[in-house]
Order: sequence, then C-alpha cells, then structure tokens
Amino acid sequence: MNVDLSSAKWRKSTHSDGGGGCIEVADGYPGIMPVRDSKDPNGPALFFSFEAWTAFAKATVDGEFGDV
Repeated sequence: MNVDLSSAKWRKSTHSDGGGGCIEVADGYPGIMPVRDSKDPNGPALFFSFEAWTAFAKATVDGEFGDV
C-alpha cells in the first residue's frame, strides 16, 4: 500500500504513560488506520482496515489481551 503520510497528524492514546512504549495513529485516511511506533517516528507505519482497528481497540478496552 502506498499512502503519503508526509502531512499526517499523529496522535497518541490519552492512556499513554509517557514511558515510550506507545503507538501513534493518524486519522483522516478513509478506510484505513495508519499506526506507527512513537519511539521511531521516521520508521515504517502499519495500515489496518478501519474495521480491524475498531475490533482491536474494542478488544483492548474489554480486557481481551489481559493487563496491557
């Protein structure tokens, strides 16, 4: 997938503890959710379908991955 992220506005979770173990997401890309490692902002981004990202976020909130 070739997506231009040069003007992406990245954001961290409001639950981020500032310890560096965080991801960032960029809104505004219809149908996909770009995700990157906050410690490596110039590194690669992963792309998830909006449905897959929503399911992941819900599962995290619901505690399906344990205490993360």
